Amino acid sequence: MTTQPLSWTELEALDTIQRDRINGPTNPQATLRLFGQKEPLLTLFRDNHAWCPYCQKVWLWLEEKQIPYAIKKVTMFCYGTKETWYKALVPSGMLPAIQFDENFSAKLCQAEAWYKQKVPSGTLPGVELDGKRLTESDDILIALEQAFGPLTVSMLAPQAIPLRRLERLLFRAWCSWLCQPVRSARQEQFNREQFVAVVAKVEEALAATPGPYFLEKFSVVDLVFTPYVERMNASLFYYKGYSMREENPGLAAWFDAMETRPTYRGTQSDFHTHVHDLPPQMGGCWENGEPEARANQQRVDQGPWLGLPDVGYPEPENSRVEALHRVLKHRGNIIRVNPTDDQMFDEALRCALTNLMMGEACEPPQGSDNGLRYLRDRVNVPRDMSIYAGKRLRMALEKTAALVGDAQGPAIPIRNRYDQNPAEFSAETPDGAAEKSLPFGLNWLRG
Repeated sequence: MTTQPLSWTELEALDTIQRDRINGPTNPQATLRLFGQKEPLLTLFRDNHAWCPYCQKVWLWLEEKQIPYAIKKVTMFCYGTKETWYKALVPSGMLPAIQFDENFSAKLCQAEAWYKQKVPSGTLPGVELDGKRLTESDDILIALEQAFGPLTVSMLAPQAIPLRRLERLLFRAWCSWLCQPVRSARQEQFNREQFVAVVAKVEEALAATPGPYFLEKFSVVDLVFTPYVERMNASLFYYKGYSMREENPGLAAWFDAMETRPTYRGTQSDFHTHVHDLPPQMGGCWENGEPEARANQQRVDQGPWLGLPDVGYPEPENSRVEALHRVLKHRGNIIRVNPTDDQMFDEALRCALTNLMMGEACEPPQGSDNGLRYLRDRVNVPRDMSIYAGKRLRMALEKTAALVGDAQGPAIPIRNRYDQNPAEFSAETPDGAAEKSLPFGLNWLRG
């Protein structure tokens, strides 16, 4: 016996989420971050989906330093066509980019008290930044340091440079293991050992400090490591059966420490998102076919999602409500782009949300299982919601789909992620009605 689905009105009554995207905790939906100030000093151009590792690095720095900034979101080549307006600004299309306000220096002078908190000497930047536009994440961070002071230590500090080189060494070893097809088990083992040897050096670097971070205190060095180590943890678990976080105590403690920071939690992704956004970005990810990898793939794709080593902090009490809130905000587009009939999927989605909020089985219409799993596979963290909210929504979608069948939705593409192309979500038919263009994904991109 199953319960009846709640109506949209009844579901809306359960949505108690209230968020301040401008001045509150780090969040990927914001287009303006002020931290209590009156206006932004610069603009960060980052990718729509929060997939770009270099964008994450700059994003984290601005959040940690609480620099007022605006955000403009740009399409990555792997999931769509770069916007014309952005190519006019940055012909290469490279992300991230920042642009300082035309009156940047004057605004700093006007915000003297705030600026002296960031730069106690009160000395203004030694380079001309008014209206300046920069790409390349390291160059951006160095320019930001010149403007606002370093995050604990400078990118150019003697203690930072060797660790930055170590991060690049780790990156290259990861690419060699993950992104190059091998012809023999011997070559696979060599690539694995090469990577593990570099990880041992990372463990030594972490062990050399009294705390969990790469230096005595949290610093810009941790931000340098964060984006790709997060992606290594996901991709190697899924494609190689290697759990970076579980097999290395120093990195485990480092992940735990990073997850105490609201800034990191606001940008943190999960295994499912990363393992399916990386192949088109990296030119392919090659699995080794080992039993552990196959078991991990099954778990990441089909659950159970709780307990995966992609997050270690306790689940917030409002994770289900957050998932509900985000679906309610965009339910029209979620239903529109789903491969299942709109009326059928409307009911199926309400069944899944009823399960999410009430914990009771709610049988959806026959034939809706593939549509529910289509949505399950395209929940994107952190773009759509935070990590535990994403897990809870996937669980509810899978439990509800399983009541009526085992049909899967269209497979997630490997060569590109055009199923997530932002342009498809604003397409309209000549009469003004929204066009149902398939198999494209979710329009949860506009906040």
